[in-house]
Amino acid sequence: MATSSSTSAKSRTAREQDLKKLTAGFRSMAVFLFIVSGVINILALTGSFYMMQVYDRALTSGSIPTLIALSVLALGLYVFQGAFDLIRSQVLVRVGARFDRSVAPIAHKVVVDMPRLGFSTTEAIERGRDVDTVRNFLGSTGPGALFDLPWVPIYVAFVYILHPWLGALVLGGAVVLTMLALASELVSRRHAVATRKAALVRNTIADSNARNAEVLKAMGFAGDAVERFRVANMEHLALQTRSNDLTGAFGAVSRVLRMVLQSATLGLGAYLTIHGDMSAGGIIAASVAGGRALAPVDLAIGNWRGFVGARQAFGRLKETIVALGKLPERMELPAPCASLKVEKITVAAPGNGQVLLSEVAFEIRAGQAAGIIGPSAGGKTTLVRALTGIWPCLRGAVRLDDAEISQWTEEAIGRHLGYLPQNVCLLDATVAQNISRLASVRDDAAVVEAAKAAGVHEMILRLPEGYQTPLGSEGAALSAGQRQRIGLARALYGNPFLVVLDEPNANLDSDGETALRDAITAIRARGGICVVVAHRPSALAAVDLVGLVQNGRLAAFGPKEEVLRLEAVDGRQADRPRVATAQTPAQTPFQAVGA
Repeated sequence: MATSSSTSAKSRTAREQDLKKLTAGFRSMAVFLFIVSGVINILALTGSFYMMQVYDRALTSGSIPTLIALSVLALGLYVFQGAFDLIRSQVLVRVGARFDRSVAPIAHKVVVDMPRLGFSTTEAIERGRDVDTVRNFLGSTGPGALFDLPWVPIYVAFVYILHPWLGALVLGGAVVLTMLALASELVSRRHAVATRKAALVRNTIADSNARNAEVLKAMGFAGDAVERFRVANMEHLALQTRSNDLTGAFGAVSRVLRMVLQSATLGLGAYLTIHGDMSAGGIIAASVAGGRALAPVDLAIGNWRGFVGARQAFGRLKETIVALGKLPERMELPAPCASLKVEKITVAAPGNGQVLLSEVAFEIRAGQAAGIIGPSAGGKTTLVRALTGIWPCLRGAVRLDDAEISQWTEEAIGRHLGYLPQNVCLLDATVAQNISRLASVRDDAAVVEAAKAAGVHEMILRLPEGYQTPLGSEGAALSAGQRQRIGLARALYGNPFLVVLDEPNANLDSDGETALRDAITAIRARGGICVVVAHRPSALAAVDLVGLVQNGRLAAFGPKEEVLRLEAVDGRQADRPRVATAQTPAQTPFQAVGA
């Protein structure tokens, strides 16, 4: 219990550290930008003072030197204002870039994790784009408007000093515009969520159509697929149009109101001047200062959609890091060399929670290979996902040398585990990079060794650039059999202790099956463990153990000949949850465990 609490505490600490990366240095930078914005807004009063002095001093005195002096001073202050504005803009761009550098790798790790945990690929990619959304907003004019808002009282106070009535007018206008901004926030928030969900549905359909392009073309239902996309796109466009209309309406009202208030300031200033309560220069100064007071609110409303999008993206980044944050640092464990133990594991699909595998238990020793057979949808691939750690176990444990596989870091377990999935996906990289698993320091000898073990070395040499041949997207230029054999070489790279192969001979010819059999034999000879999921009997030629998976349960497990004989004699017996331990091939099969 104490160990569990300690692990949980370490996990929370790791997630907190990731969350801190979202706002690392933001507080001190925000204080700096707030101060810079204060300087900018104070300097922005230059226009008001200049106009007031020109009208009230230079014109009345007719002094050209006074006009020149005032103009030079104003020009200098404008230069300083522009310099500080440039500094603020550049700082915000660099804050966005630093945010991207520190958070993007974490977000991409989440993107990699999400599909295996039941999320769609499209939704995972959208989460990855949240970093871009936040960075782009920080580089826009929106943050500048937000930093200017707290300094609006400076202009209101300046206008109030000119005359209280004008100050009250500007203050009232600022309050009305602020209420418009709040209303825009409430409306935008509701529509932004619905629009994003509709966009996600549309993009998911588009991604599905692209991935199944060959089927759509060959079987002639591309038109129906496009129509399905069109309907989803129309729904998204309707929501987006409605959202844009509302945001545009608030923006238009705010701009008109701002112009009305500026004109009202001029009119009221003229009225006060006629009655001798203000000077002519005060009218212009009040108009300029009043317009500057309302500008940040107007600009904030215009950028409100970007602000809402950035805030929602930032919130999703926090959620994903909390939910899928990296595990705490693990202790370096010795390389496994003795056994694979599966202890009554129960596995459910991450997407919907449906239990697909129940109470499966067996043991495989070093130098053994086990074939997993059974009908389709019986739970074989689910077992593979549990063995490799792709899907977590609800109950039970998968252990290498008595240590749960979760006790290793992903990088460490990767050195001890090789995996060939049912649908082989190669990366958009060279053959050597694919086989070496994108190793930063590649062992070329190990790459060639793995290729030879998979029987694909000669085929690779015949490619245009040999091992340096780019494979393109998903290795589309290769045949299915070639992709499968390169995938097998990737699984064998580095001589991992546990090699899990899911339907490894589905696309292989006779030469490929011979290479597969030799590879399994070599794994056993060097003291490794191999688990092979197979429908075709040829894949079982080099295994000594067989497990029969049916209806989400392990119906039998033991020496190959005994399990296959049982299945041949009476297939109905395989439905009974009779499982044998398999510590050695000579042990009596079907010895019940956990009855």
